[in-house]
Amino acid sequence: MMKKFLMLVMMMLTACAMLLAGCGGDKKEAAEKVLRVGTEPSFAPFEFQKEGSKEFTGFDIDLIRAIGKQMGYKVEVQNMGFDALIPALNAGNIDVAIAGMSITDERKKVVEFSDPYYTSGLIIMVNKDNNDIKSLKDLEGKRIACQIGTTGEKKSRSIPGAQVTAFNTQSEASLELKNGGADAVINDAPVVAYYLQQGGSESAKTVGEKMEAEDYGIAVKKDNAKLAAEINKAMAELKKNGEFDKIYKTWFGEDK
Repeated sequence: MMKKFLMLVMMMLTACAMLLAGCGGDKKEAAEKVLRVGTEPSFAPFEFQKEGSKEFTGFDIDLIRAIGKQMGYKVEVQNMGFDALIPALNAGNIDVAIAGMSITDERKKVVEFSDPYYTSGLIIMVNKDNNDIKSLKDLEGKRIACQIGTTGEKKSRSIPGAQVTAFNTQSEASLELKNGGADAVINDAPVVAYYLQQGGSESAKTVGEKMEAEDYGIAVKKDNAKLAAEINKAMAELKKNGEFDKIYKTWFGEDK
């Protein structure tokens, strides 16, 4: 009788152990997946910090959070310099970079891009009282401010005789123009437009036509085509259910 009792106890203990192990497995499977996102938050209206707050906001931020939610990920956004984003991807420190990053042949050699999510272009900004600069040709030999690592910097350095100063942020480049340290700024048209709308038009204006239409993409590590495909699938679903258009209208005041 005692032997049967001991066997029954052992069976119950074994069953409990298996149940606990199963619960532990469920907890592990239910652990929240995290998408580590790198951005350079001084590129309004795409990514920036709210005044007096450490919180990130903007079109890119709303979009990547919506994509992450669609994919079943918790999104964690990290602040870093624009020129540090691709090295951070390649080092495995982040999973995704979204920062108004133009899809270029040069960048495609070192990272994988999602499908384009926004079409931009470059524009020239000068001080309001400057009537001498009307086009790219007029910038030859002039002082140009831009943001480091951007296509705006690349365009600036292609201008004959131009004295180019690249700053860490677009805000610093705009301040250099305002203070008279530069004759012009070259940057993405929607970023310049937002700066002017937020009070910059009191001292600055745009001149010339928009140059070189550029597609923005979400970057992932070069060997992570699977993640890029998942992002594309989630973004397609957001466009299908209307969430993408809702985010777009929030930041640009018009339908996509």
